[in-house]
Amino acid sequence: MEEQNEHEIQDNDEVVPAQSAAAGDDAGAASEIPGPAPDSAATEAAELAEADDVELAERLRTAREAILEQTRKRIIGQDLVVEQVLMSLMVGGNSIITGVPGLAKTLLVQTVAQVLHLDFSRIQFTPDLMPSDITGTDLVQEDPDTGRRKLVFQHGPVFANVVLADEINRTPPKTQAALLEAMQEHRVTVQGETYDLPQPFYVFATQNPIELEGTYPLPEAQLDRFMFDIIIEHLPLDEEMAVVRATTSDGSSELEAVVSAEEMIAFQRLIRRVPVADPVLQFAVDLVRSTRPGDDAPEFVTRWIEYGASVRAAQYLVLGAKARALLSGRYAVDFDDIRELALPVLRHRVLTNFHAESESVSSADVIGRIVDAVSPVGSQM
Repeated sequence: MEEQNEHEIQDNDEVVPAQSAAAGDDAGAASEIPGPAPDSAATEAAELAEADDVELAERLRTAREAILEQTRKRIIGQDLVVEQVLMSLMVGGNSIITGVPGLAKTLLVQTVAQVLHLDFSRIQFTPDLMPSDITGTDLVQEDPDTGRRKLVFQHGPVFANVVLADEINRTPPKTQAALLEAMQEHRVTVQGETYDLPQPFYVFATQNPIELEGTYPLPEAQLDRFMFDIIIEHLPLDEEMAVVRATTSDGSSELEAVVSAEEMIAFQRLIRRVPVADPVLQFAVDLVRSTRPGDDAPEFVTRWIEYGASVRAAQYLVLGAKARALLSGRYAVDFDDIRELALPVLRHRVLTNFHAESESVSSADVIGRIVDAVSPVGSQM
């Protein structure tokens, strides 16, 4: 069990360090992260550090197949969604999952976390949720041995490896900002004390695209911090029948943890070492720059787009393409990797204007035209 951060409070309310920082079972600390014991975790981390890149790449490809095999025990269909979730995890990014209720968004993230042997936490966002409900807060407790009062930090649900922020647009901006700060900094600060979050750390936020009453839409600057906007839609008839059949029968599937936290961290480092040729890199940057209205942009971009994507979009486009290449068993990024990820990376970053709305043109429509219009440098592809 994690240690708690304690301070004793004397009768005059002066705060002094506690003599003992050992946590009790009911002290409210974060739940233990499932995984190997500390010694075995350290041994595995050392082994991964000594492995060469080719060995790690093969280990990643094998891990992908094992993860998909386990995930399909509970998640039927949605292969593209699962792949995008995996790419986000392998890069170390955070993503939004957009879909109507009942499409197994929570089950998907929970299942993947279990297969990866990572601690999972779900936060249901509501209008009355406060920042301290997410990050945690200091509580005054009395030491039964000494009778003295002390401040004990109670960890909030953000202290997990995988955090599902359910309906993130249902809580006020102050609480949204608390989660996004933790997401960006991988730590929280409470009463001047800083607490590091467990590693690896990921946030998946869900949004309902059809129910907007009583919501607080995320500002564009905060949306930009998410790697992908993953759209989850209704299944085809045969797959929906398979879901209903499986979930209304007397059967359950046991999942196996096939990847450790140490492996995930090693995979993230490996992905950043994947080479990208300059023409491919320039293609990614050209795509992002073409979303910005201006003299160099296509005419339809200037007509339909209010604001284009930032440089963070190009960064995530390249990182995602690196992950896609390795997960596909390739050691270098090609143009198709960039094309395939343009939509999930850009659709929440490209803001259309009233002209597009009046002509029923969506951001996805504009991005599709941009991908068709931008040609790789020195290539006829």
